[in-house]
Amino acid sequence: MPYIAPDKRAKFDGLIDDLAKEIAAVSEKDGSDAAFAGYLNYSCTRLALSVIRRRFGRIHYWLIAVVCGVFRNIADEFYRRVGEPYEDKQIAKSGDVDLYHEYQDEIEKS
Repeated sequence: MPYIAPDKRAKFDGLIDDLAKEIAAVSEKDGSDAAFAGYLNYSCTRLALSVIRRRFGRIHYWLIAVVCGVFRNIADEFYRRVGEPYEDKQIAKSGDVDLYHEYQDEIEKS
């Protein structure tokens, strides 16, 4: 979770909500549920590149490493907070892959 003070978040939330609304609307017109992924990817990529250009002027290796780390942290946090609870609910609903239990038993015994 990015730890940003509420007063700083307020500067971004309206802009983000407007962008999200536009991505949802444009992707809905495309007629594919997955269309939003391309727009989301483009928007996040262009945002990162634009911030780098405006803040630093040019790319440096350390900026590549930092931005990759930020995107990785976003993905990890999203999966931890949304993906894992969803997966756990589906496992409870439909059952787990039996081989996971075998591996878990082996790990616990070693």
